[in-house]
Amino acid sequence: MKLSLAIVALAMAIPATSYAQDSTAVSNGEYPNTFSSGSANVSPFTNQSKRFNDWSISAGAGVPLIQSADLTSIKNGNGKNLFGYSAYVSIDKAITHAFGLKLQYDRGETRQGWFNTKDAAPDATAVGARTQYDAISLLGDINFSNLLRRVDNHSPFRWALHGYAGIGTIAYRAYQKDITGQRLATEVKPFKFGSMFMQAGAGLKYKINRRIDLEGRLMYVVTGDDEFDGGGDKYSAINKREEQVSDNFFNATLGISLKLGKHESHLMWHDPLQEIYYKLDVLANKNQDIEVCKKGDADNDGVCDDWDRQLDTPAGARVDGAGVALDTDLDGVIDLYDKCVTVPGPVENNGCPTVTPGKVEETTTKLEGIEFDLNSDRILPSNTPILNNAVNYINSSTGAYSVIGATDTRGTDAYNQKLSERRANNVKTYLIKNGVQSGKINAIGRGEKDLKYPECEPATKCPEWKNRANRRVYFEAK
Repeated sequence: MKLSLAIVALAMAIPATSYAQDSTAVSNGEYPNTFSSGSANVSPFTNQSKRFNDWSISAGAGVPLIQSADLTSIKNGNGKNLFGYSAYVSIDKAITHAFGLKLQYDRGETRQGWFNTKDAAPDATAVGARTQYDAISLLGDINFSNLLRRVDNHSPFRWALHGYAGIGTIAYRAYQKDITGQRLATEVKPFKFGSMFMQAGAGLKYKINRRIDLEGRLMYVVTGDDEFDGGGDKYSAINKREEQVSDNFFNATLGISLKLGKHESHLMWHDPLQEIYYKLDVLANKNQDIEVCKKGDADNDGVCDDWDRQLDTPAGARVDGAGVALDTDLDGVIDLYDKCVTVPGPVENNGCPTVTPGKVEETTTKLEGIEFDLNSDRILPSNTPILNNAVNYINSSTGAYSVIGATDTRGTDAYNQKLSERRANNVKTYLIKNGVQSGKINAIGRGEKDLKYPECEPATKCPEWKNRANRRVYFEAK
């Protein structure tokens, strides 16, 4: 007797998704205010500001084996296993680093009974069956490796254990064969809302590279139908399990996932600590509108008049904590008007040094550089003041400079070398876009062979601030 399995709801634990994304500030091209806190430069999360991919497509193939039915694939009537075939394709969306959704289409054929229906019946008592099925389902995807991973664990990882569960609708045709020949036993076609099914299981993923994952998966499919196997009272005298309400099968598959998007990492392989950074920034950002200046801020420099030592700061000038306009090179020309912020020079030359004809200008051989987030080549908004200073310095110098990228010791040598080259080239591109002649700079990647703190080998031997200092780009005179 056929029994449609009506599933009203599927309960599953879904991690909170509010703000569970990566943090970053969106630069508007303006010169940042150095008196502002880091959180003041963080804008609310948007799809444009994310630094990870969260879409992918997956496909795979495998073997289904009916386990709970009147006619089974495992240890059937002749003591052998009958192997069918299956395939799936899905569109995957990561909601957080530990949870996602899959819209999946499955197609396959199970084989069950005493013999393979492609063979002749061995005797009058033997019955074989096969079922061709199509299914559409919505699956929840829990990344247990990220869910249980310590947020302060920055070590690279390539394996991840996933759990899946979901519901959908299934359509099928079941054929039965005996010594008299083959016939259609039962049919549920096309897809019908009442023909619901459920599947759940686990998968082990291996990250081949930033684009491709390999996954082995084992799913258990509950069809909700006693005639799925080609047996049952209505269509066949074969009814070994009178109390049976659902024919169920295992489906073992091997597949690949292609991660879509322009970013270096996918959200489910992304550093989960980043979302904590973002939550803290968002909380700080919510308090920005609180009025804390009782006497106001006359020069609008972000420092209250109560403790502002310079109440007439020019508009746009960067100030220190006491409200005094910054003069980085201490030459008497504030940075707002100084054309050479890091090199002292007279007021009449806009703060740039003068060069006597016939005399070679003396310059430093090394400029300080900038630091990067883990596994990232993105220039942070907080680094733009340093890079703008470098633009002024290089333009005022007669020499040429090398832009040198480096990494910490996490990851392989080959990966770190490419990452350091990307960092150096991004900084070079920034400098050229902001006015530096391309002939005055070149980009070099040194990977993990140029550590600022050599004792950080491996990275676990050092605190995070030292590893961050190793992830840098700096400048050297040629």
